[in-house]
Amino acid sequence: MTRDPISVAVIGAGMAGRSHAAGYRSATTVFAPDLPPVRLAAVADANTALAEDAARRYGYEKALASWEEVVADPGIDAVSIVVGNDLHRPIAEALVAAGKHVLCEKPLAGSMDDARAMAALEEDADVVTAVGYTYRRSPAIAAIRDHVRDGELGELTLFSGRYWCDYACDPRAPLTWRYRGGPGSGALADIGAHVVDAAQLICGPIVSVSGGALATQVAKRPLPMGAVVGHGLAPVSDETGAVENEDTAVFSARFESGLSGSFSVSRTAFGLPNGLGFEVFGLDGRAGFDFHRPAEYLFDDAQPQARTRGARQVIVGPQTPYFSGGYPMEAPGVGIGNQEAFTYQCRAFLDQIAGVPDPLPPNATFAEGLHTMQVIEAVVRSATSDGAAVAIPTTR
Repeated sequence: MTRDPISVAVIGAGMAGRSHAAGYRSATTVFAPDLPPVRLAAVADANTALAEDAARRYGYEKALASWEEVVADPGIDAVSIVVGNDLHRPIAEALVAAGKHVLCEKPLAGSMDDARAMAALEEDADVVTAVGYTYRRSPAIAAIRDHVRDGELGELTLFSGRYWCDYACDPRAPLTWRYRGGPGSGALADIGAHVVDAAQLICGPIVSVSGGALATQVAKRPLPMGAVVGHGLAPVSDETGAVENEDTAVFSARFESGLSGSFSVSRTAFGLPNGLGFEVFGLDGRAGFDFHRPAEYLFDDAQPQARTRGARQVIVGPQTPYFSGGYPMEAPGVGIGNQEAFTYQCRAFLDQIAGVPDPLPPNATFAEGLHTMQVIEAVVRSATSDGAAVAIPTTR
């Protein structure tokens, strides 16, 4: 294990980039105290005002105007890539060539060719490479994974997953990069990638999909007149442009174990700001989760006494993963927020870089990120083939 300080930078100062920046700032405050010192070196963004604000808020030494400056800085060891999907590959390739560790936001890339190239890059890289799927760090989701792995639900019979959001309901929302890129790059890649990853974390790899259907409810959006941060509204012109990808997607899936699954994702699900959720059923029990109630999950198993049998609300606490050592107040019922997941994700990345004994479970690899993109690609192929079954490739 190295004791040398780890110098980190974040490329991208939007809402997710700020979450990474805050995560690194907090990483040394959670779990075992054996992580080396972390130097908060830089936040980079083409929107320099945004970069400067993020650097100031989260205690980074400097703001930079381009990702190339991060690559060129020999004092930076590890970098989060948190920008538009089409930029993931060139930035990752340059960072790895410069000997820097890379944590890339999901989805892995903007195209299948780029994703395959990044997975191939990982095979020969002498640095840590990872993909950010923050919901893996939810204590409730990790607890459900453990229930399944321990056989407490018995043989699994069905997984039903959803990610319903409403950020695209307003037709005045500007035409940003999220609405470009062709079928599969919309709701399916932006939020669907998360629920697909959660499903595979719990139930194992998906090997085929069928019944794919994509739809776009808002076909045109106004062009922005300046920079747009996150999902927010911004000044727009009278000119509009075509939305190139889907607002909603549904499909069925088959897991390697033979388990069946159903999925639906939408960015036009009115009234649901961040509605990731799922249910997993087995012959001996069931479990469910809704991110709008992140500090709890549903659990139901075959209780021997019929009078006490039924679904139970389990409050996350010291008995669930990530809680002990991950919260200043280690007491049941104190809640959990989205930012903790980013902190744990950053900590797992730094653990792996430093060779910390008994580290947090590692983040997804580029190869796993590629597999999730292959699932997304298969859904698109199914949707363009009248819902036909499409197998997921087992090799690149």
